[in-house]
Amino acid sequence: MLSPSDTAIVFVLALLLFGPEQLPKIARQLGDAMRHVQNTTHTFMQEMERAAEPSDIPAPILPLDEELPTERADRDETRPAAPVQAENELGSGHPNETAP
Repeated sequence: MLSPSDTAIVFVLALLLFGPEQLPKIARQLGDAMRHVQNTTHTFMQEMERAAEPSDIPAPILPLDEELPTERADRDETRPAAPVQAENELGSGHPNETAP
């Protein structure tokens, strides 16, 4: 950031280089360029925030008479599924533990 004395020096140099007739045109062009950069930056930031948000696509709604698939497709269908046993029937699996 420029201090007030630095700003005054830059203004005097610009006045000497471009003259009093051209200085307002240059200042206007500089202002337009700064506005364009700000608008582009603002648009870019909005787009990045929108892309980072989770999408608002709703989940598909199934008809009431359709059921969700319950079995895995990669399981061999010729073999029945193994029955599930309770943990107290199997034990904890530790080799030093004896079965009840």
